[in-house]
Amino acid sequence: MTHQKITACLLGLANPEIAAHSSRFFKTGDGEYGFGDKFLGIRVPVLRQAVKKFKDAPLSVAEKLLKSEYHEIRLYALLFLVFRFSAAASDERGKIYHIYMSNTRNVNNWDLVDSSAHHIAGAYLENRERSALYELSKSDSLWERRIAIISTFHFIKKKEFDDTLRIAVQLLKDKEDLIHKATGWMLREVGKRDLVVETAFLKAHCQKMPRTMLRYAIEKFDVKERRKYLNGEA
Repeated sequence: MTHQKITACLLGLANPEIAAHSSRFFKTGDGEYGFGDKFLGIRVPVLRQAVKKFKDAPLSVAEKLLKSEYHEIRLYALLFLVFRFSAAASDERGKIYHIYMSNTRNVNNWDLVDSSAHHIAGAYLENRERSALYELSKSDSLWERRIAIISTFHFIKKKEFDDTLRIAVQLLKDKEDLIHKATGWMLREVGKRDLVVETAFLKAHCQKMPRTMLRYAIEKFDVKERRKYLNGEA
């Protein structure tokens, strides 16, 4: 199975009307976060079906597809790597992780990050040293910083919160709204498992947190509690 054959298959699924909508939705205009990205107009369920169709393709094919100029082909490659990782032995998981971490520059929109980071980077690092995520959290790349915090979702599901909280502290001064949203989301997920841990973090940092980050973090709180945090009275 070659990357040319898979590319041809995906090109054949293109829908110009959906592509135009996606280009607007993912902010590809001048100065926007997705500037210059190209879309084919393929829905995610259709991409998942294609992953199953070509599930036995070599990992090297996915790595080539991850370099595509088209958003959906890069997303296909990531969904393929996630699919393979979930059933892979340790050796193949290592290869997938290294492909992923060597190509973070191509994981360059929020949906690409959110559909892959915790499934690959987070899962691989579950019982390993995690300094790679701290390096990404300091990156000049918005998307690498998002990979860092979203990867910790895997640890959160295991009720391990330390890395999420430490990286969240590093991102408190981040200037990007998409980082504020991602970090607030992860803090909210911590709170679903342990509200005491989340509220302790919020009480320590809520007055310094970007407003969007705070709003995402307290989204599930009752109205009275939300108002208290938003007014800096917690």
